[in-house]
Amino acid sequence: MTEATLPVLIQQMLQPGFYPHTVTEPIQLIQTHISYVLLTGDYAYKLKKPVNFGFLDFSSLEKRQHFCHEELRLNQRGAAELYLEVLPVTVEGEQYHLGGTEKPVEYALKMRQFPQESLFSTLFEKGKLRETHLEELGRVVAQYHAQAQTNDYIRSFGEVPQVRAAIDENYQQTEKYIDGPQTQVQFTETKRYTDNFFVERSELFANRIQNNYIRECHGDLHLRNIALWHDKIMLFDCIEFNEPFRFVDVMYDVAFTVMDLEARQRHDLGNAFLNSYIEQTGDWEGLQVLPLYLSRQAYVRAKVTSFLLDDASVPMTVKEEATKTAADYYKQAWEYTKPQKGQLILMSGLSGSGKSTTARYLARKLGAIHLRSDAVRKHLGGISLWERGGDDLYTPEMTQKTYGRLLELGIMLAKQGFSVILDAKYDRRQLRQEAIAQANKHQLPLQIINCTAPLEVLQERLANRTGDIADATADLLASQLKQAEPFTEEEQPYVKILDTTQPQQAQLKEIIPQ
Repeated sequence: MTEATLPVLIQQMLQPGFYPHTVTEPIQLIQTHISYVLLTGDYAYKLKKPVNFGFLDFSSLEKRQHFCHEELRLNQRGAAELYLEVLPVTVEGEQYHLGGTEKPVEYALKMRQFPQESLFSTLFEKGKLRETHLEELGRVVAQYHAQAQTNDYIRSFGEVPQVRAAIDENYQQTEKYIDGPQTQVQFTETKRYTDNFFVERSELFANRIQNNYIRECHGDLHLRNIALWHDKIMLFDCIEFNEPFRFVDVMYDVAFTVMDLEARQRHDLGNAFLNSYIEQTGDWEGLQVLPLYLSRQAYVRAKVTSFLLDDASVPMTVKEEATKTAADYYKQAWEYTKPQKGQLILMSGLSGSGKSTTARYLARKLGAIHLRSDAVRKHLGGISLWERGGDDLYTPEMTQKTYGRLLELGIMLAKQGFSVILDAKYDRRQLRQEAIAQANKHQLPLQIINCTAPLEVLQERLANRTGDIADATADLLASQLKQAEPFTEEEQPYVKILDTTQPQQAQLKEIIPQ
């Protein structure tokens, strides 16, 4: 669109004199199919286009006013520093003004402008997005969801017909792309998977509603809507215009971020985010719905990209690129529905022996769920992960309960195709043998990785440990050594001894598929 064909208001907003503050010239205009965004230097102004796409309706001034205020309200949750105010736009004669006393003719959302280099997507492209960023994002999203609103009305969106309607609509809208970007086999098998999921797992959806996991979420949590600004992670540009896209299972949000990282071939970063989030929330049961939402999010990206193929104004080179991108997303959506073979890995060893470091390394390589006994114990005890546990958290009864819950979760997830790492001391024969018996009963492969290091190394590691949820200190080592029971002859075939003072990679190569 040339400047001459832009609405007069937008033409005027491209002029520096329009604003009551200094601007950086030239003022930049970014357009999407639903909005104009003007970048002036310190501030950005966002105006909604008078469009109606069915799932989104900005066709009247009242609706645009309402959704500007909704956008401001909802984004206060994840990026309060960025979202400042909604300003009326008035007109006198031919001249438009921000504010003013006349009757408003439009509304603009005023935001603090931040550099594009702050976006997670830009950090990723520049190779600057680290595992630690994703672990912190997991904690930030967990906190965001903990504070998100829920009520009977919001929870109703978690009922099977509601969840199913959006997914079925995706299939209806993409049938015409079969034998184009997606194959008939992919379409049929992806749809069959979701159809079966809704029929066979209806109880799971009921549990998600009952346990308050349907909340007012973000709804569009991909890397372009996450920024690292002033050393703080911001979640911005959430869905304000459509309730069914926002009143969703928390795992819908989580799946969006994981899918986006996996589409970029960084399964390890997706794994870091996922494990950090779940450890924080204790919502390990939620992993049961994750494959459905992963497939759904990839399918939506495929669908939206496919729509470009129908647009006569899109050049052929762009359409060729869109066909390839859509095909990748359809394939990704289909692959999420394929059955996986689950397995259990038990960590074993004294405090400070490197169990969690090794488990974290394996989780990234295997795409495994990393279940730490410290987190499970604190969730059972009802205390924050970062709070130091009292004596009541470490009674024999509480320890038995913790290991029971660990194994219950491990078996549940491994049966559904997840690789699961149970990260605990497993220093007692009875605890190990219960895990072996359960794995055999459910025909799940099991391995025990016994982490070892010299006593002085253990003491030094525990003395220097900071920023971790584990409570163990060096003075516990003597009693742990005394209580540890050696592996029996029956257990030996499952055991891999790992010297954690030596590089992990070579020692673990038979566990990690090449």
